[in-house]
Amino acid sequence: MNAVGDEKSSTDVYRVGVDIGGTFTDIVFVSPDGAVITRKVSSTADDYARAIIDGIGQVITSHVLEGISIGEVMHGTTVASNAILEMTGARTGLITTRGFRDVLELRTLRMPRLYDLAWEKPPPLVERYLRMEVDERIDANGNIQREVDSADIGRAVERLLAEGVEAIAVCLLNSFANPVHEQMVLEVLKTKAPHIPCCISFDVLPEMKEYERTSTTVINAYLLPVVSNYLASLVQKLAEIGVNAPLLLMQSNGGLTTVEQARRLPCHIIESGPAAGVVGAQALSQASGIDDVVSFDMGGTTAKASLIEKGMYSRAVEYSVGAGIMVGSRLLTGAGYRLKVPAIDLAEVGAGGGSIVWLDAGGAMQIGPRSAGASPGPVCYGLGGSEPTVTDANVVLGYLNPDYLVGGELKIDSELSHSVLSHVVATPLGIDLVEAAHGAHEIAAANMIRAVKAVSSERGRDPRSYAMVAFGGNGPLFAATMAKVLGMKRILVPPSPGVFSALGLLSAAVEHHYSRTLRRIVRLTDPLEFETQWQVLETEA
Repeated sequence: MNAVGDEKSSTDVYRVGVDIGGTFTDIVFVSPDGAVITRKVSSTADDYARAIIDGIGQVITSHVLEGISIGEVMHGTTVASNAILEMTGARTGLITTRGFRDVLELRTLRMPRLYDLAWEKPPPLVERYLRMEVDERIDANGNIQREVDSADIGRAVERLLAEGVEAIAVCLLNSFANPVHEQMVLEVLKTKAPHIPCCISFDVLPEMKEYERTSTTVINAYLLPVVSNYLASLVQKLAEIGVNAPLLLMQSNGGLTTVEQARRLPCHIIESGPAAGVVGAQALSQASGIDDVVSFDMGGTTAKASLIEKGMYSRAVEYSVGAGIMVGSRLLTGAGYRLKVPAIDLAEVGAGGGSIVWLDAGGAMQIGPRSAGASPGPVCYGLGGSEPTVTDANVVLGYLNPDYLVGGELKIDSELSHSVLSHVVATPLGIDLVEAAHGAHEIAAANMIRAVKAVSSERGRDPRSYAMVAFGGNGPLFAATMAKVLGMKRILVPPSPGVFSALGLLSAAVEHHYSRTLRRIVRLTDPLEFETQWQVLETEA
């Protein structure tokens, strides 16, 4: 815990930023005059809300802030992304047009490894027997060619209920042009299954491209119960400790949204955590007058890189999630589940302070992607960890102060790091302990350099002309090594870099993106039709 500025009286209104990571949960309190109080606590994977409540309570107690007014709480969360990566979302059913239930499985021709004949696509989030078909047809211009049969809809819903589904997605062919049949299905669902969360593609993504629309709608349904239950629990627990302020969530696009919107469209908060750090890096870039920077965020589980040019981050219009990866569309395509929603364009690799250091069958040192996480954490934490991590290697190298980790809240035992790294790595390789630790540090840096190159040199940008903004609990530890290899001459390390993503939440604004496909020949279309559609989007916004 660190504090900047004087402690404030109970009359001050504070803004609070909360960022959940795989290892730590970061809390930031900011008063109207800019005084900052921070707290870092271990994440609680069994109930993420518990760490948030504990952290906020610790700040209030340790700084004698009882009775203060909290104006708003901004939250970056990994709940949605974890549900996909760990395949712990809802048992989901799909209702689609007859003959099109395999759209979800056929996907596109994109392949992450074009010549790898052994590569297998990840299994669909909805198994084939849970994809129900109804007889209907709407053409690409929105004209009804075959009316939908209500009895057919009822049979599909009853079969899904009999299979015990926990959420239902509805995606009918060409419904982006005319949602009337999807809306009829939704009415039947509300009547026959009012207790089951459901969504229709027109409400999630009213755009053409059948696979992308189906995949995005299914992902949204898959996350509905998980995100809704989490947010309901968090709001309730905040109220129990007297925090009744509006709760706003970071979206993948870098903007904030309300709890109600996040519960309805959880597909927009999947990249919530990584986005917060990039928003903070953009604010720092603008404040420092350095327009072109590479945002580098390394925490306990993953490392993220993003490009900021002329003081603005860039967005991808679609990206892939799951299947062990979380990447922007231009880095690696076709591997995971396709999401066609705006997101900050970034590259992410499985390398963090908790990443396991291990030897493969050939005796080569490897880093990650497995992580020790918050429990048991690195061996030096003394919480039962038995495998060496990147943090243990940094302890051996003397890069970490054993008496002042996490602001002095966490003591580390350097002897444990020396012992486990020697036993698992140095002795089997027949090398010196410090050499083994340095090797682990260099390999971790090389893995993360891949992410920086993915957003810079692989896109025609020379990283040497950019500054690096390094943050996260481990970002500054690796920044110099990486900058040297990349030829980057400037590094910006913000104050309290370990909680910078939580601070970045407070730099964001409420932002929503709306879109709609209108298939017309422009020269034959009345301009008033375009104006009408634009007004519809304005009304939604």
